[in-house]
Amino acid sequence: MTDFRFSYNIFGIESHSTFVETCRRAEQHGYDTVFAADHLGTASPFPALVAAAQATERLKVGTLVLNASFWNPALLAREIATTDLLTGGRLEVGLGSGHMKWEFDEAGIAWQPFGARAERLRETIDELGRLFAADGYDQQAAMRENLGVPVLRPVQRDGFGGYGPPLLVGGTGDRILKIAAETADIIGIAGAFQLKGQPPGTLRIGTAAEADDRVRYAREHVGKRADQVQWHVLTQTVLETDDRRAEAEKMLAKYGPMMTVDELLETPFVFIGSIEQMAEQVLRNYNRYGFTYYTVHGPYMDTFAPVISRVREIAS
Repeated sequence: MTDFRFSYNIFGIESHSTFVETCRRAEQHGYDTVFAADHLGTASPFPALVAAAQATERLKVGTLVLNASFWNPALLAREIATTDLLTGGRLEVGLGSGHMKWEFDEAGIAWQPFGARAERLRETIDELGRLFAADGYDQQAAMRENLGVPVLRPVQRDGFGGYGPPLLVGGTGDRILKIAAETADIIGIAGAFQLKGQPPGTLRIGTAAEADDRVRYAREHVGKRADQVQWHVLTQTVLETDDRRAEAEKMLAKYGPMMTVDELLETPFVFIGSIEQMAEQVLRNYNRYGFTYYTVHGPYMDTFAPVISRVREIAS
């Protein structure tokens, strides 16, 4: 049985003290990673990750995921290298193309077609790798020599072609998954799909059949690396209950008929059931898709914690 990894993402920060307590509680629960998103109205990712690492002993930290269109690669390289240094080499870098048009509008950044945003993502990955591999900027060579100033570079040398932290690329579309297959150490299969005919960022939960298709597509392009990469999945909802079907019916009544009850109970992007049933679902998902790395949204962090313990009991 493979080693599973579990993580949660930060939804909001009420205060420094509650943030620290939450990070420490997650570490005690057995979580492996805390992720920060890159959305307007939420915490800035890199300061939050440094604070999370300072509050904990072993918890890795990461971005899930940075919107490549929001970042200048040279400035992003500085943020990544600094954060990897200050967290003692615990950083994982998640990158994506961005999908919320309103955020682009509010930030004054031009919204581009999906193909252009995907190309920006690939260019950013390539440029980060180049910057991490370089021996600093030539313009600072004299300063480094005269004052003994070290080159700013990441601690880790696993991702970005062996020059930076592990790279996670996640999404649902062909172009993003192809980029993930070609570049990433962690391939993320996102659980939210764009609703056709609706404004960008209007999402629905994907079905098991769609997950089959997306994993199959990524595996076709990852080639010989298929068993070397980690397969990550973002979980959209965790509901503990002794009556799975009744809870699924309530969820569909609340959010709309996005799929049938049976499809909702089958999808790997939602956990509904008892602790034992959810743990069994993790194992079924591994056998079906190869998923070994799970992220749950922050509000479900405590609810999902017993599942982590149970999965590891079964797996061992």
